[in-house]
Amino acid sequence: INGRLPDNLFVIRQRISKSQKIFLGKTRLSMTNKENIKENSERREIVKVLSITSLLGFPHKKALAEEKNSSKWKQISLPVDTVLFDLDFVKDSPKHGWLVGSKGTFLETIDGGENWIPRTFANLDPDEELTYRFETISFSGNDGWVIGKPAIMLHTKDGGKSWLRVPVSPKLPGEPISITALGPDSAEMTTSSGAVYITDNGGRNWKAQVKETIDSTLNRTISSGVSGASYFTGSIIGVIRDLTGKYLAISSRGNFFLTWQPGQEFWIPRARETSRRIQGMGFIQGDSKKGIWMSTRGGGLGFTESNVDFDSVNGFEFTNSPIKTGGYGILDVAFKNNEELWAACGGGILYKSLNRGKTWEKEPGTEKIAGNLYKIKFFDSESGFVLGSN
Repeated sequence: INGRLPDNLFVIRQRISKSQKIFLGKTRLSMTNKENIKENSERREIVKVLSITSLLGFPHKKALAEEKNSSKWKQISLPVDTVLFDLDFVKDSPKHGWLVGSKGTFLETIDGGENWIPRTFANLDPDEELTYRFETISFSGNDGWVIGKPAIMLHTKDGGKSWLRVPVSPKLPGEPISITALGPDSAEMTTSSGAVYITDNGGRNWKAQVKETIDSTLNRTISSGVSGASYFTGSIIGVIRDLTGKYLAISSRGNFFLTWQPGQEFWIPRARETSRRIQGMGFIQGDSKKGIWMSTRGGGLGFTESNVDFDSVNGFEFTNSPIKTGGYGILDVAFKNNEELWAACGGGILYKSLNRGKTWEKEPGTEKIAGNLYKIKFFDSESGFVLGSN
């Protein structure tokens, strides 16, 4: 068929070898003759050769428990050796998920994460695709969003069968760093400058939720006594959103953090209560009403009480948790339920607590992994994943 897909329409297909010469789904529509098909096959073969098997994903299943009903982790072999950034599952199809990373990494699973298949975009040049670093993916029902660098945003309405490229304005304050799917055609996006936008029409229009960027806020409130605010570099890292739309953000130097909730006109900078710089932060079970955790450089970890006050300008009080990491920084913490939580540290080490962080024990075997574990995500009481890189 001598037809052509719109430039902003992407159709996912499996990466296949040159010898197969098979084209799946709508990818044929972008080909006009056999010569084009042959050329495209060769390009896809190059992509495949660059992807070698590695062990980077670690699903956790309670069904694998052995003695003392302890949870066990097992490695998942992946067909890529790139850095992984995020994964999520289609809410209308719990075993159907997507995993994204650097060099255009886009992996799909249809069996709950046991096996992952590389996917590529039919209408994106292979050389261009390898330059993209997909950093965040989020689903609500079949509606999903992906953002990456250089600035790119993708949207799907059918669980990932096809993707639309959403234009990102060059006038945007900062770069998109997080996005959360809220429902059909709805999402909330944040940028590295602290801007928060929301759309309800698939990304055609975005409405600002914050009136000023973080650097403008700090310039106006620099005398507020927030330690380290005068060294702010104009960007934030580690932006985390809870179930109700409240946010935590860490300054890029880790010397203070900020909070924002719907209805507030600007971010509130907050001083850290320790001499150590902030390593990571998050909400307990994804809900600010249950509290906040904070990790600091060198392996420190603390928790707040429940119902922290986002309206107050006072700092939050953190109670130290007695975790002994041997100096390794804690990169992420995730709660499986109200009592059980896991911490990922440098050196490929996992720690587990069954009493909300009062005591910890090292998970045996994970320290043999030649790499770092930096992201933990639980999707239900039966399964969760840890992402790592060698």
